[in-house]
Amino acid sequence: MKTNGTGTATKRLTSKAEQVPDALAAVETYFERGWTDGLPVVPPTPGAVLAFLDAANLQPDVILGVETTKGAVVTAEKAAINAVMAGCRPEYMPVVAAAVQAITEDQFNLHGITVSTMGAGILLVVNGPVVEQLGINSAESVFGPGNRANATIGRAVRLIVSNVLGTRAGDLDKATLGHPGKYTWCIAEKVSRLPWEPLHVARGFAADESTVTTFAGLSGIQVGEHEANTPEGVLDAFAVRLSALGQAMQEVLVVICPEHAAHLKAVGWSRRQVCEYLYERSRAPAPEQISLEGVKDAPLARHDALASPDAVVPIVAGGDGGGWSMVIPMWSTGAKTRSVTKQIMPSS
Repeated sequence: MKTNGTGTATKRLTSKAEQVPDALAAVETYFERGWTDGLPVVPPTPGAVLAFLDAANLQPDVILGVETTKGAVVTAEKAAINAVMAGCRPEYMPVVAAAVQAITEDQFNLHGITVSTMGAGILLVVNGPVVEQLGINSAESVFGPGNRANATIGRAVRLIVSNVLGTRAGDLDKATLGHPGKYTWCIAEKVSRLPWEPLHVARGFAADESTVTTFAGLSGIQVGEHEANTPEGVLDAFAVRLSALGQAMQEVLVVICPEHAAHLKAVGWSRRQVCEYLYERSRAPAPEQISLEGVKDAPLARHDALASPDAVVPIVAGGDGGGWSMVIPMWSTGAKTRSVTKQIMPSS
């Protein structure tokens, strides 16, 4: 690696270059090679890739993570190529890099969630000053279209999983159904409406640090509650959804909209109170005892929908109007995957 006169390293890309007549031909080439998610991509020119690496202060050969089952290595160069393809801006690259570091942690179990028939998507939740700096949406239609940062950062991670790890639909990806979050799934927590400390602070980071937390999420289930104005009344609506999802879930993301969060904040409910209440209230009759015969004559046994109060990860996001929240169960009810939070290093 050469250095210039100021001692700064000159970055050299090692990926093979393709010569094409124009941008449209490049897009079609990527379709033909199976390097897209089914949507057109931005051609990753060397200049664009280098700009992304510069923005994150990364050398091309830096290893961001290794998926140990397949031995797939994600270098900064490969991540930057896919971030360009996804339509990111260069300043998004530090978020993408941190997300790659998170999903390649052993506890996330990237191989398991990407080849399973269960069809989980990789959900990113961003916290800290970077949210405002990059304009990551935490408000209206937070899970919907229309915001470049949300759409392209999440898409970049999916393209990296497909192109670098080789986990493509119909090949290693064996999802029976999948869900739209597998295209792109990235949001920010709405700190201005939080009744308690932000997610990253609860996980040991400073408030002025930026982080990304990765979840292996199944399809979200909306929770509508428009009449209750107490914490118990609001959370009972969540408990009903949780009780039907399974037994002893190890982790579930509870996305509380601002309207619902206001009822918790008004009486000072803590994050821990919410987790403990949902754990107790989501306990449900054991499935084998829910029958027409004998149900009146014997007390119902109960099963725990959640493994413990710690299984609940509450965040606040969404628009200020409308009592619509969401429950997002994680990929496995067993102890096979856990969310991971990583610090986002400042860009140049």
